[in-house]
Amino acid sequence: MAAYSMYDLGCPMWANDKWKGSLFRDDCRSSEFLAQYARYFNSVEGNTTFYADPSAETIARWCSQVPADFRFMLKVPKRTSHDMMDGWPEELQRWLELMTPLKANVGAIQLQLPARFGPRALPELATMLEIIRAQFACVVEVRHPEFFEKGAAEQALHQVLRGFSCERLCFDSRALFSVAATTPALLDAQAKKPRLPVHVVALTEKPVVRFIGVDDLETNRHFYAPWLIKVATWLEQGLRPALYFHTPDNQFAPLLARQFALDLWLQAQVPHPCLELWPCEQQPQQTSLF
Repeated sequence: MAAYSMYDLGCPMWANDKWKGSLFRDDCRSSEFLAQYARYFNSVEGNTTFYADPSAETIARWCSQVPADFRFMLKVPKRTSHDMMDGWPEELQRWLELMTPLKANVGAIQLQLPARFGPRALPELATMLEIIRAQFACVVEVRHPEFFEKGAAEQALHQVLRGFSCERLCFDSRALFSVAATTPALLDAQAKKPRLPVHVVALTEKPVVRFIGVDDLETNRHFYAPWLIKVATWLEQGLRPALYFHTPDNQFAPLLARQFALDLWLQAQVPHPCLELWPCEQQPQQTSLF
């Protein structure tokens, strides 16, 4: 069966103090978070780049803390993908050049588009993709309703993406909206995350899934069960999918990703390094497979 290197798995970040005592040692310093994370997960969403540019020194540090087969999915800054102020093509090019030292470890650049970015803006999307694809692979996340109606707008979107060998991100927030918002974290997550139909798409050899779950891990299992079948099928077809798991404040994101990996192992015997014993697990666990 497929080796673990054939699918990428991770969280929307690598730094979270709440992961101490599980994924991280209790005494793990923030400067060690990425290296510790990369021991068990082979990919991560770089959401930090959506809000601010890292310094050249920070990028060099990231490079030094991950193995050669680790993959970042870095998000295009909001000022370009959402604001699109005058001069955005040059700004996008400048940002990509800043990311160049990470090129060997970039699985894809994630272009998240706002809900107002609809079919009429596809020419602008084509310009963005032309700039990005000159240097990096790219995955696009759309939120405009017409791109989920399986009509002419969606067909046109896929034509543009295929023309640049770009992937369309599969977004699944069903679990998040299946429960009442009874905590501040849930209220915030449900206010910020889109509630859209799930479209399962693989336009390239590297499909991408973002699963937005809840803190109750068992509740999530019902909603990600179809993804177990789809990921196993993609692997059998020779594809290399990437999956990223979120929870409302991401405290339980690593545990959710690991639970998925365990279920994929039990169903299809596809292993992953996150199933190794974590630093604060003193005794062998059912999830420790190696």
